[in-house]
Amino acid sequence: MVAPDGAGLGPPLPLFRASHPFSDTAFVEVDDDIAVHFGRFGLRTPLANLATWRIEGPFMWITAIGIRRSVRHGDVSFAGSPHGGVRIDFRERVRWGPFNVPAIYVGADDLDGLAAELTRRGVPGADARHELRA
Repeated sequence: MVAPDGAGLGPPLPLFRASHPFSDTAFVEVDDDIAVHFGRFGLRTPLANLATWRIEGPFMWITAIGIRRSVRHGDVSFAGSPHGGVRIDFRERVRWGPFNVPAIYVGADDLDGLAAELTRRGVPGADARHELRA
């Protein structure tokens, strides 16, 4: 199912659009694997390799735009909006070009929908946005 603006997603929610000016090329596919696409870049791993998810944000705009890799921790971010992202931690690092990535931040339009789909598929997680407000 394709949801270009993150609205109207219903089960089984295999695709989530990323927050990005070019949303037709930025999306997440969830089935036996999770595949995150951001323009010509992508990352794929088996769903069984997902350890946890965590919704974080909002972020400062300068730290939320485009593809970024943390020098300190090595995680990767595919995002185009500062409204937040879903951090997905891997059980085993995923090869992405010359890097072995421990986690990815996905800036999906529907953060709650992506988190719900991961939970439905057995991946535990938390919404840190609510933790910070409490």
